[in-house]
Amino acid sequence: MTTTTISPARHRQLGDHTWQEQAVCQSTQYHPVDPEIFFPEPEETDKIAAAKSLCGQCPVRRACLDAALEGGDTDGIRGGLTEEEREPLHGKIAHRLDYSRVNDTIAGRDVHLTKAERRAVALAAFRHGVSEQRLAWLLKITEEHAQKQYRELRRALRNRNLNQPEETTLPSEVDGEHLVRDDFGTAA
Repeated sequence: MTTTTISPARHRQLGDHTWQEQAVCQSTQYHPVDPEIFFPEPEETDKIAAAKSLCGQCPVRRACLDAALEGGDTDGIRGGLTEEEREPLHGKIAHRLDYSRVNDTIAGRDVHLTKAERRAVALAAFRHGVSEQRLAWLLKITEEHAQKQYRELRRALRNRNLNQPEETTLPSEVDGEHLVRDDFGTAA
């Protein structure tokens, strides 16, 4: 399971592309940027270095990378990474578990979520007593699907509790003798 440790202050909401306005790669009258620089051939190392240099200065680099990974974009340099550098991340994105995204969703924000994050939202909502209707709204699913998720969570938690071994404590004395560490075969 992959956990994100560096998170943006605000996560990109569903359908939100306003972050692109802040991107360094956006060409303006005073800052012309050739978009072709972000689609170099593998042997064009000077273009790759120039594009990565621009990405290194970008305030929305993380949002750009997230958008590329979440959208399955495999072309060009996005978020400061080449196609080859992003390739292993595409397979891991479904398993990303960023609790700040989970918390933002519980708070009511429409954040892009991975499968692992959706499961974490359902578990957090269940533990906090969030209604099935609210869970359905948070995850953009039907109430019937939310009810099914809660049933599955109740069953999983119940079964997990059944499989927990009872805590046992070792007696401090056996046949009236006080045990020491050597009695367990370890150095005293």
